[in-house]
Amino acid sequence: MTATRSRRPRLGFLGTGWIGRHRLETIAASGVAEIAAVVDPVPANADAAMASAPRAARLPSLDALLEAELDGIVIATPSALHAEQTVAALRHGLAVFCQKPLGRTAAETAQAVDAAKVADRLLGVDLSYRHTAAACRVRELVLGGALGTVYAADLVFHNAYGPDKPWFYDPALSGGGCVIDLGIHLVDLALWTLDFPIVSGISARLFAGGTPIEEPGAAIEDYAVATLDLEPGAVARLACSWNLSAGWDAVITAEFFGTRGSAALRNVNGSFYDFTGSEAHGTARTMLVEPPDAWGGRAAVAWARQLAEDPGYDEEADRLVELAVAIDAIYGRKAAVAAA
Repeated sequence: MTATRSRRPRLGFLGTGWIGRHRLETIAASGVAEIAAVVDPVPANADAAMASAPRAARLPSLDALLEAELDGIVIATPSALHAEQTVAALRHGLAVFCQKPLGRTAAETAQAVDAAKVADRLLGVDLSYRHTAAACRVRELVLGGALGTVYAADLVFHNAYGPDKPWFYDPALSGGGCVIDLGIHLVDLALWTLDFPIVSGISARLFAGGTPIEEPGAAIEDYAVATLDLEPGAVARLACSWNLSAGWDAVITAEFFGTRGSAALRNVNGSFYDFTGSEAHGTARTMLVEPPDAWGGRAAVAWARQLAEDPGYDEEADRLVELAVAIDAIYGRKAAVAAA
């Protein structure tokens, strides 16, 4: 990593739909960075972003962003563009914060991570659930030994709705369905909570409209179950879906079971945003974290703050390849790269 510095970095935003604009507003409110430029081909999106950052330049394209005097860019475009746009920015000497997935495959992800290494620039991905207060508290318990030896994790993300943009349903554009959209968050959360154990094996079943998908990539899955074998002997079970009749808008849980207790993150009353964190021993459960918790933009702010201190490559980005290899395995794809 490069020498430490301390100044407000100048950021450009590529894509300012709902999530891109939310990250822009959160970073702006934090004061840690200057919102210097905005690009979005949809006029209404760009208008809304400019209302939140009136001093920013409104630029027409990524190429224009690359020629502006920036320290980094925040990418919130369709998934098929993420890796290519990330590589272009990094090769131009800019740090990058990208929406997930960084790539549609492990190979695309590795290309982006390799570009960050060569450029010696900071690379972050918006794996935002790590930044909930509940997830942070659960991780503290796991790594601090309060649960004993953790040997199992149950991960669930059911969404009563499906995505509202057509490209999500095209495998060539999205890279997959509910697994790469929702499940990726919980696979990352499990690996992060357990301090990135080696994934020694993965088995999975994917469904589209209630029918098993027999050929990888033949259809977009709306329901998936997967089992991840973790060294030295733990197991993680994942279930995720779109359009499931679960009785709530969403069911989101991450539970970790150890020899001396368990800890869990759970959403509240179907909320996509409100979570509790709890610890259990036998039949006794203690609530440790409750809403409210404004966590949505914390990953972006943390990246911007790190960029202000040191724009150089952070080896934590190597973990993005490990995550992508695991997602490829769930899809039955042969990853073209080895985990970092």
